Amino acid sequence: MRYAAAYILITSGVLLFLNISAPIMIRRLTYSVQRSAILDKAQLIVSTFSTSNRLDAEVVQEATQSVNDLHTTRVVVTDAGAYCVYDSLDAQNKQDRLILYPEVTMALDGKDAVYIRYEDGVIITKAAMPIVAYNRIIGSVYLMERDVDQAALIDGLQKMIFWISIGLEFLVITVSILFSALFSHRIRDLFLSVRKLHGGDYSVRLSERGHDEVSQLSGAFNKLAKRLDQSEQVRKQFVSNASHELKTPLASIKLLTDSILQNDMDQGTMREFVADVGNEADRLTRLSAKLLELTRLDSQPSEEKEMTVVRPVADRVLRMLTPVARNQQVHLNLDCPEDIVVLAMADDLYQILFNLVENGVKYNTSGGEVWLRASHTTDSSIIAVEDSGLGIPDSEKPHIFERFYRIDKARSRKAGGAGLGLSIVYDMVHRNDGSVTVTDREGGGSCFRLCFPRCHTPEEELP
Repeated sequence: MRYAAAYILITSGVLLFLNISAPIMIRRLTYSVQRSAILDKAQLIVSTFSTSNRLDAEVVQEATQSVNDLHTTRVVVTDAGAYCVYDSLDAQNKQDRLILYPEVTMALDGKDAVYIRYEDGVIITKAAMPIVAYNRIIGSVYLMERDVDQAALIDGLQKMIFWISIGLEFLVITVSILFSALFSHRIRDLFLSVRKLHGGDYSVRLSERGHDEVSQLSGAFNKLAKRLDQSEQVRKQFVSNASHELKTPLASIKLLTDSILQNDMDQGTMREFVADVGNEADRLTRLSAKLLELTRLDSQPSEEKEMTVVRPVADRVLRMLTPVARNQQVHLNLDCPEDIVVLAMADDLYQILFNLVENGVKYNTSGGEVWLRASHTTDSSIIAVEDSGLGIPDSEKPHIFERFYRIDKARSRKAGGAGLGLSIVYDMVHRNDGSVTVTDREGGGSCFRLCFPRCHTPEEELP
């Protein structure tokens, strides 16, 4: 209602100003017309005496009879001493009667005088003008008019403006109340929806009818609610998957330790059981490390990018994974020129390449190969990690970067994978303004293609 009250007060002030100023302007315009008209009439009468040396009743009567069509309510002619010579309302025209009207006094002083007032539905106009003959004032002409028609016109305009203002104000009040009620209803819906969203109800949505600011705000709210809903679903799925992944090795450790405690077994069997407990503990350690890495990526702000030469990072990755590749009987290959430079954090690039090459080794065939290649175009640096494994089915490719997603769950579990490596790769690549895609490799296997913004070396920047 505050909005409605503000609109009503503003329009009321405007209409009040209109009702005050419009009549004043109309009266001023009417008075200006009346002033010009009565002075013209007075001048016409005065001009008839321009050749007269004196004013007497006979001369004045003849002169005024020639201008009877002026439609003036009263005409008075006085001599230089303000004595009445002619009065259209006094049939006897008594010569000894003084006319001491203020207008006559001013006219005898040589000034034109006009006085106009509005009262009781009538415009009364009075004017006086000196009669000058041979450069001396010999008398004055006094005129008075009572105009009912012009007064009625002014009254009519005032009443019309008043009733139009009343109608407009009523319309403004009605529209303001309706508009404010509608606006307040939409804002109230938005407020209630925000409270529901704050309470955890991410399914709430607002109507987006119209194209005004509230509709745009509703659209932004719906997008936010949708993203929060998706994030909540991902979080729940993440927690569920993480719980499942943690539960499996913990259950294995529990089963193995119970078996050791409840059964008498020889030294060799006990060593085998303890080794299995160690393997499960290592699996838990790897899973915890990857979960911590994902948490760090989600919460840590993006660091400032740096120029990173790819070749030293690639050499370090292959050197670290050579023992794993030797055990898997997989051969590692590197094709990376020394001048390939990317705009990315060195630690992130190392982790990205390590995860991709490690997956290429783990999920390869005995005697297979993994290739790490790098090249550049005018604007981008391209890094490709290829393997000669079984490849990835087309139906699985859209999901491989999702957290805890595994194509062959039994084989992934056997290899120690939890479905987090490619998620870490995806997050790190995008954090460094890059992109990652996967395609089939000719001859079998997969090819992961990384694209980063290119940094030119100082030698390339020289002219």
